[in-house]
Amino acid sequence: MALLVVTSLLALSSIASAWEAPSYSGYRKVWQDTFGGNAGSSPNGNNWEIREGDLGVNNELQVYTRSSRNLQLSGGSTLQLVPWRDSSKPKGWTSGRIESKYTFTPENGKITRVEAAIMFGESPTGNKQGIWPAYWMLGASIRNGVDWPRCGEIDILETVNGILTGHGTVHCDVYPGGICNEGTGIGSSIGIPNQGWHTWRVEIDRRSSNFRDQSINWYMDGQRFHQVTGARIGNSEVWASLAQRPLFFILNVAVGGNWPGYPNGNTHDGYGSRMEVGYVAHYVT
Repeated sequence: MALLVVTSLLALSSIASAWEAPSYSGYRKVWQDTFGGNAGSSPNGNNWEIREGDLGVNNELQVYTRSSRNLQLSGGSTLQLVPWRDSSKPKGWTSGRIESKYTFTPENGKITRVEAAIMFGESPTGNKQGIWPAYWMLGASIRNGVDWPRCGEIDILETVNGILTGHGTVHCDVYPGGICNEGTGIGSSIGIPNQGWHTWRVEIDRRSSNFRDQSINWYMDGQRFHQVTGARIGNSEVWASLAQRPLFFILNVAVGGNWPGYPNGNTHDGYGSRMEVGYVAHYVT
């Protein structure tokens, strides 16, 4: 089994080594990270902050570390975030999380596109109870003391428990309840064909000067599966927290918590339960 996993990883690395975030007609690529670097090294510190410790959210189990065991470049132009059992930690797990130092504001009068190529580890889906990978954004105001969910949150992709369903969600306003029905949020989902590489995208459409006609749209491999409009939010200040103010990216693999529940004896740790990322990019029309 170990040889099979290593061979698979080497094959993926060779495929991904030529990757760059794609170019799209009508869009200008503003920023990207394609995770180039030596195998086992950390992601670019100019682009990313590595989070450490128990963040104390959602009743999750993991302690985040900067160890290459949890967070590393593959050497094949990908980033790997890997959860591990660790009996030396209070809740028994470690994992990886990075947050972008790069922030951006969706531009007035334009469409802002953000996307990433993501795959999941080869462990069977039935052996991922409690594993919770995510690619998402928070309003940068949270770094200046604005509380959650008032800062705004856009979840581009979340999956739980190995189930091949991708979830896209916004969180906003107040907790509990409020415009975004916290702590549930406003979400939708799409079936994922397999655990291999897929492209996950959000487009924030600010072409209209009327916030009610603006929208946030979610896509997997170019297929739209969710939309939230300014009219649905119905409050210009709350809409601004989602679509008109600075945002930053987060990539992480959580373990356990209120939504997925907790790992069991069949849950695989390690590379078989990893999230791997080929690139993250920001575009604008």
